Amino acid sequence: MSKISSNKLILGTVQMGLNYGVNNSSGQVSLKDSFKILNYAFENGITTLDSAEAYGNAHEVIGKFHQENPNRKFKIITKLPKDINKQISKKVDTYLIDLNIDQIEVLMFHSYESYTNNIERFDLLKQLKINNKIKSIGVSVYTNDEIEKVLINDDVDVIQVPFNLLDNANLRESILIKAKSKGKKIHSRSALLQGLFFKKIDNNNTVQSLKNELIKISDISKNSNIPISDLAISYCLNQKYIDKTLIGVDSLSQLKENFKSLNNILNTEVTNEINSIKVKNYNLLNPSLWK
Repeated sequence: MSKISSNKLILGTVQMGLNYGVNNSSGQVSLKDSFKILNYAFENGITTLDSAEAYGNAHEVIGKFHQENPNRKFKIITKLPKDINKQISKKVDTYLIDLNIDQIEVLMFHSYESYTNNIERFDLLKQLKINNKIKSIGVSVYTNDEIEKVLINDDVDVIQVPFNLLDNANLRESILIKAKSKGKKIHSRSALLQGLFFKKIDNNNTVQSLKNELIKISDISKNSNIPISDLAISYCLNQKYIDKTLIGVDSLSQLKENFKSLNNILNTEVTNEINSIKVKNYNLLNPSLWK
């Protein structure tokens, strides 16, 4: 079987604008290194970047890259801030200028709460689509209940959801298949759960609480001879109901390593082992609730 297309990957840019991730010891990626990462990503088939106004100066980094590399323009997914006012059109115009692009691929609400608080502004968003300033409207969600509620809105084109070795098909498959049947595009995030899979099982409260599950992931990795990072990303990429998978990197070498996951077509036995992992306390899978 041929490898998975790199076009199914979305490269996150939060590390280019902020010091981000529980396992990130190197801090914010420099502008020079960000450009190296972006060049390599483009050369190897990644066409889409994920960003947000909240990601520090990530928009500015992308915009500078596009300015210096006019023949290497990425499609951009970006997220609106939590509080949005009626000046949303001006905000989008600012994004287009900062990112140095003509159209935003997906303009996304950063959370379900932001989506519900601004539902009356969908007419403005639809007008932005008519004007070709944005291509699609999306919502970033956490729970299946939130997905269910977003599904009834025909104007939502893309749903971004957590999906990984712990937040797996056990929890997500049924609702995501339903979303696909409604014509929604599904983007997964948190493939590596902010690096939690690589943390040592020590005094970290979240890691301790997930000790048994993390040991099982380690065992699956060893028995299948697939590194945990490859296993985690491949698991997302192998799901037919997921259109694109978001990954974030701290360095060029990490991106190169992540590309190896495109070569892994997980067999049924490995997939079933992953799907057998059931986390009882769902709050442990939400980084915003970690202590």
